[in-house]
Amino acid sequence: MPFVNSCLNATAVVFLTVGFIAIKMGAKELHRKMMVSAFVTSAIFLVGYVAHKIYVKGVHTPFPGEGTWKAIYLTMLASHVILAMAIVPMILITMKHAIKGDFEKHRRIARWTFPIWYYVSITGVLVYCFLYVWFV
Repeated sequence: MPFVNSCLNATAVVFLTVGFIAIKMGAKELHRKMMVSAFVTSAIFLVGYVAHKIYVKGVHTPFPGEGTWKAIYLTMLASHVILAMAIVPMILITMKHAIKGDFEKHRRIARWTFPIWYYVSITGVLVYCFLYVWFV
């Protein structure tokens, strides 16, 4: 499941990237499709992540590295977890404004939502790599 969740995060990064480029180019419909796709992908990730945590009874995989790498990992993990909790309501509010057609409010909050969502998705992949690929 961690691999699948990492792939979902990576897919969300792709959708977010294309969506960002699309809106910068004025391609509003493509932007909408990409952001909805990123939202659905991230929602599927969240369901999978929670299901996995329930399955393993909340047990966390310990980081096998040491020294500077462990400090880097723990700092990244802490920021990832804190921002992951904050991003869910931000995404919902950002999307609510877009759905309602209030694009001024949408743009204002999206300036904060996008980079945080992007960071959380990328660090989700990095957490996987630190735990299951690079230090095994």
